[in-house]
Amino acid sequence: MTPVADSTAPAHVSHGFTAPGFEGVAKAFAEGQSADEGGAQLCVYKDGKPVVDVWTGRDKLNDRPYTDETITVLMSCTKGCLAACALILSERGLLDFDARVADYWPEFAHGGKGDITVRQIMSHSAGLMGFDPEMGMGPRELYDWDRSVASMEAMTPLWPAGSAYAYHFVTFGLLIGEVIRRITGKTVGRFFAEEVAAPLGLEIWIGLPEALEPRLAPHFQTAPAMTPEQWRGLFEKGGVDIDSRLMRTILHTFATTGDCIAMIAENRHMRAVELPAGNGIGNARSLAKMYAALIGEVDGVRLIRADTMEAGRAEQTVGISAPAELAAITAMGGRLGYGLGFELAAQSKPMLGPGSFGHSGAGGRLAYAYPERGVAVAYVCNAMVNSMGADPRWIGWTKALREALG
Repeated sequence: MTPVADSTAPAHVSHGFTAPGFEGVAKAFAEGQSADEGGAQLCVYKDGKPVVDVWTGRDKLNDRPYTDETITVLMSCTKGCLAACALILSERGLLDFDARVADYWPEFAHGGKGDITVRQIMSHSAGLMGFDPEMGMGPRELYDWDRSVASMEAMTPLWPAGSAYAYHFVTFGLLIGEVIRRITGKTVGRFFAEEVAAPLGLEIWIGLPEALEPRLAPHFQTAPAMTPEQWRGLFEKGGVDIDSRLMRTILHTFATTGDCIAMIAENRHMRAVELPAGNGIGNARSLAKMYAALIGEVDGVRLIRADTMEAGRAEQTVGISAPAELAAITAMGGRLGYGLGFELAAQSKPMLGPGSFGHSGAGGRLAYAYPERGVAVAYVCNAMVNSMGADPRWIGWTKALREALG
């Protein structure tokens, strides 16, 4: 491995190591971060070995360098960690994706949800992308697992399960997390720690221990996030009935999510509890290593077999689309398909092309694997960039990585 830069270099020069032939990736990463007020890490594995492990920039809110020891909120990249847990349970014969959710969680059947399958919650097609506003599930309530579970049990689907799909950005972690808890008797954070993080030595936590707080670089907004009123105006321009049940739930969920993101940065309690839709905390090195172990062996550990990995990345959303009310927003970012808990390569998130699978996170985080070339990639940051498509910071190093891979 070749050192990239020493600690006295300017903040926009990356530090770390690259393997021969990958120097351009580190250079493009640094250039992409040159105008960023925050910091970032990029790690790439090839055939089970790290070939890029670089970092740059600042922990702005603590006024210190962003280093390889820095950890950051992973936002929805956490969902990829949950997908890995579900695939492990499936491979062990403990979880059947075609079984009804209620087979594992009987109370879930209330509200006409008795026939919803695990496959449908894994592919965001269950019609449960948020909570009805009348349920009072604000940002603080989302951190109360028992209340969230009870509210989900009372929900009726927003559309017939399997007929359409839309990103379950707040509820995905609760849905699959409760199924995992019912099967194993463990919270999803504990199951991930024992079955994924520990065997690989990962520095990823769903529920951050207090002793690790000093390593955290809190996230911050580079520009104001869209307000509920702006979202409402966007949908109104698309001719959407914003007073429908689905749209009221979506607008409420957007507002709740924005508040949650702010509270995770500001409140230790919000980082300590498990909100597995998005409050995992870790670094790029560990995320990349996890994806590398999903597609091959790393340090003697392979998390799942190749056939299980293929099942995980097979598109589950073929032949269906977003509910009609969401056409105005989904058209802006292009179609995004889902595997079993994973996002698949798409126009807005091309990754390394068809066959890639992984998950992005709010504000610019991204992690994925490309099995055809034995590659796993993770990028994390603390500056929240608002983008409907590919984050501009990804573009240069993605192009350089494709060139390095030939």
